[in-house]
Amino acid sequence: MGDGLLDTFTDKPYDVPRGGSMVRSTAFVGLIALVVSGTAAAQQSGFGLGIILGEPTGINFKLWIGRSSALDGAAAWSLERRSSLHLHMDYLMHSFDIFRVRTGRLPVYYGIGGRIKFREDDDDSVGLRIPVGIDYLFARAPLDVFAEIVPLLDLTPNTDFSLNGGAGIRYFFW
Repeated sequence: MGDGLLDTFTDKPYDVPRGGSMVRSTAFVGLIALVVSGTAAAQQSGFGLGIILGEPTGINFKLWIGRSSALDGAAAWSLERRSSLHLHMDYLMHSFDIFRVRTGRLPVYYGIGGRIKFREDDDDSVGLRIPVGIDYLFARAPLDVFAEIVPLLDLTPNTDFSLNGGAGIRYFFW
């Protein structure tokens, strides 16, 4: 036994209630209520992870940083002309008043971001992205479904303009 303040708390056995289906039932119901209340509006807050199909195809994430703003990114594979690893990150703004839907929400989003493509032939490129899309936020599920078109301006190694496009789905964890 020590003399420190920490020893005061660690030397005593824990008094954990044993048995009692009422305690377990209450804890279970509380946990379910917490999860359900957290997912009811999860698509407009928190962190979502999913897939994007198109150009590029891969893993996509979204992190809401405000009521109408989010960070969106992907680690994906680009199959246009020469195969390459495609990484991008965008700052997005959402407009919730353009389309009205019966259930859920359907914002239009737009933003600006960057992209890096690591090509197999070491001709890597860095560019500017300007995504524009729609994002359906389910009313009672922690999911969203999106589609976007993205004008791109590569800055290195050569200046080049192109378009990307894709659709995807994400599951929101918190």
